[in-house]
Amino acid sequence: MELNGCTILITGGTGSLGNKLTEIILSRYKPRKIIIFSRDEMKQFDMRQRFGDHPALRFFIGDVRDKDRLYRAFDGVDYVVHAAALKQVPAAEYNPFEVIKTNILGAQNVIDVCVDLGIKKVIALSTDKAANPINLYGATKLCSDKLFISGNSYAGRKPTRFSVVRYGNVVGSRGSVIPLFLKMKQYGVLPITDPRMTRFWITLDQGAEFVLKSLERMQGGEIFVPKIPSTGIMDIARAIAPECSIKVVGIRPGEKLHEILISEDDGRHTLEYDDYYIIQPQFPWWGDNRKNGGRPVQDGFKYSSDNNPHRLSIFELRNIIKEFCNSEQNDFLRTANNR
Repeated sequence: MELNGCTILITGGTGSLGNKLTEIILSRYKPRKIIIFSRDEMKQFDMRQRFGDHPALRFFIGDVRDKDRLYRAFDGVDYVVHAAALKQVPAAEYNPFEVIKTNILGAQNVIDVCVDLGIKKVIALSTDKAANPINLYGATKLCSDKLFISGNSYAGRKPTRFSVVRYGNVVGSRGSVIPLFLKMKQYGVLPITDPRMTRFWITLDQGAEFVLKSLERMQGGEIFVPKIPSTGIMDIARAIAPECSIKVVGIRPGEKLHEILISEDDGRHTLEYDDYYIIQPQFPWWGDNRKNGGRPVQDGFKYSSDNNPHRLSIFELRNIIKEFCNSEQNDFLRTANNR
């Protein structure tokens, strides 16, 4: 997709995905603007230090709960990547009203403003926890997914199109297990929720690339799901610190033993491509002409972390962890040198 001369806005843009998308876009294209929309002034300061005074970068302090602020920030924007959300599962269980305000009502605000301003394409970030959710975070993201897909009907004659990207845990993201295990390694004991637990894994680079490819492919209404590997929690522990002992601490409130990206019910509406799936919307405006070579999956298909044929080996995990550590060190050095 040609992003030269265009304006791209990223909600929640100071997060790890927003930083990576900004890095990729600035290295490949010459956008008119990249607008980073987020609530945290300190994270915006750090991001400004990382990228320097790049002429294309703009920073807006604001909250997706504030519709008036969205109208001001989204004016003149061509494409929106909606990554803003409250994401921590335990925090969502104990602060349910706040999560609903951001993840659901905030999504509605984004949809309304994008339709009113005639923004061309909007792609929203989902999560594996939105498939058959058992926790509030997953339930709010499922609701958000439904809102964005329905937004294509809601747009009427306006040109705005909405799609969703859904993938699993990002390697090394804030609050994830890899940084925790690296920290706990020095104490000789790793806390394990349940030895049977499995998760989907995707690197930050892979996630950002998939978002950009999906933004290019989208016609409106798709939920894009990448084909990504799974791993067991015990394999991660062995890859990081095989010498450490294990302490089983139990599953936290709202956690699953295994994660699902495509449920069996959604499988009936799923198309398979070489390196991704599309969950098709159940609306009359979605026709066969949109399939573009996609193949219906087999009856009873379910895409979950425990039945995924692509499992990461210990060797692959160690390479991923090594890349993560090198990336973290390089980011720290870049930020320190710019200060």
